[in-house]
This record gives sequence, structure tokens and C-alpha cells, in this order.
Amino acid sequence: MAPERDAESGKYTDAYSDEDFIDAIQVEGGLAGTSAVAEIVGCTHRQALNRLKDLEEREMVTSKDVGRSLAWQLPSDE
Repeated sequence: MAPERDAESGKYTDAYSDEDFIDAIQVEGGLAGTSAVAEIVGCTHRQALNRLKDLEEREMVTSKDVGRSLAWQLPSDE
């Protein structure tokens, strides 16, 4: 499936919502690796990594280094 473009800007639109990535983390019990998120969402590893990093910048998810990989989780409500 080819990505769609915004009619006004001509930029490609996101095929996946922020909620898709957040839901994928929840499906994995609140802690998920990038590959697991990508598989659940149905996107490439690179797309998942880029979106998860964007979500982290907006403080919607956090990451932890686990060996040579990143594990993603939702921020705690402290």
C-alpha cells in the first residue's frame, strides 16, 4: 500500500497513529521492544523506532537500554 499525501501540503501522511504505538506497548504488558511494537503495528522496524523516539520526545513513552536494544514503556503516573 502506497503512503497517502496530504492534499494541501503534499507531504506524506502517517499511516499509523500515536495510539497504535501506545496500544502495542500495552499489548506486550507495558514493556515492549522496538521489533515487537513494529510487528504488532504492522510497520517496519525503522518506522517504529522513529515514531517511538518521537513519542519519547513528547514524553508519551519512555525507553530503557536492554543490552543492544531499546525497551519502550508508558511513563508512570507518579
